[in-house]
Amino acid sequence: MLHSAFDGSFTDSDWEHCLGGMHVVVLDGDEPIAHAAVVQRRLLHHGRALRSGYVEGVAVRSDRRGEGHAATVMDAVESICAAAYDIAALGATDRALGFYTSRGWLPWRGTCSALTPEGIVSTPVDAESLFVLPGDSGIDVTGEITCDFRPGELW
Repeated sequence: MLHSAFDGSFTDSDWEHCLGGMHVVVLDGDEPIAHAAVVQRRLLHHGRALRSGYVEGVAVRSDRRGEGHAATVMDAVESICAAAYDIAALGATDRALGFYTSRGWLPWRGTCSALTPEGIVSTPVDAESLFVLPGDSGIDVTGEITCDFRPGELW
């Protein structure tokens, strides 16, 4: 379902990024029609290592879009993140920017980087798609944020 929902661009690394956390799935009978996952990641911000509920693999089967299924999975994801994490974060696709903004997610306005085996590396292109749901963290969305390392896309 994820592969087709992302028009064939959902990679093995993308799936790996969904693993190790909690999955929210909407089923129609035995068929998945919507999915989202929350995995824990550390995000460094102003000298703090924030425990982040990082949202991955948000997708709705193309023939079932517009029926509220994305909102259903995100309602559950946001509840999970509020209960268990300092902040929530995600990398949004272009077509989902308005959806996340309408739910109160804030676009990142500062700089982004990643902690890699080579050290901290700037990732400026990721700032354009990074969104956070700060909760009570007091995070400054105009500051610098650094993610932990992982294979594939860093954010």
